[in-house]
Amino acid sequence: MDFARQQRDPTRHLIGISIVILVHVVVIYALVTGLARKAVEVIKKPLTATIIEEIKLPPPPPPPPPKKIEIPKAPPPPEQPYVPPPDIPPPVAPSEPVIAAPSITPPPEPHVIAPPPPAPPPPAPKPAIRRGLVPIDKVDPVFPERARRDGVESGKVVARLQVDEKGSVTEVRIVSANPPRVFDREVIRALSMWRFKPEGDKYEAEVEVNFRLE
Repeated sequence: MDFARQQRDPTRHLIGISIVILVHVVVIYALVTGLARKAVEVIKKPLTATIIEEIKLPPPPPPPPPKKIEIPKAPPPPEQPYVPPPDIPPPVAPSEPVIAAPSITPPPEPHVIAPPPPAPPPPAPKPAIRRGLVPIDKVDPVFPERARRDGVESGKVVARLQVDEKGSVTEVRIVSANPPRVFDREVIRALSMWRFKPEGDKYEAEVEVNFRLE
């Protein structure tokens, strides 16, 4: 079947146009004959509306009246008994003032500040070489037997001692001897065992030893 041919067929278009014209004619006829007017009258009929009243709730009960607070009244003050005013003595004439003799206070004596006591004089400087010291521990030298055999009857020796802080002799050195080298060994032996009073400082002392054959 050829659809393109059917679309080009003018008979089909005429049928459609005829149906549309027929519908318009029917509508115009209805308007003219009053069918439309009856439809309007049906619409204009009064409508019945029912109004439903709102249900009102009962009003709330009124609030109770406020209670009156009674304030207790203060008792009236007690009545004070009447006291008569005191008798006022008559004025007395003022007597003449008595001028007393002023007392004379002697001026205070000035405070005399005593001068401070004089400072003690500084200690005398110690000599570099001390002489005349007395030992607290002493060993006497012995007359040598060799000097006795050699016919030596006396002698003198001068020695220098090195003394430490504790008073002990740490060194003995012969300064002079007469006769020489006869009593030196015995002097060194005996003086090495001497001990002096401790002074806390080192110092040098000189001692003279005399020998005599008895």
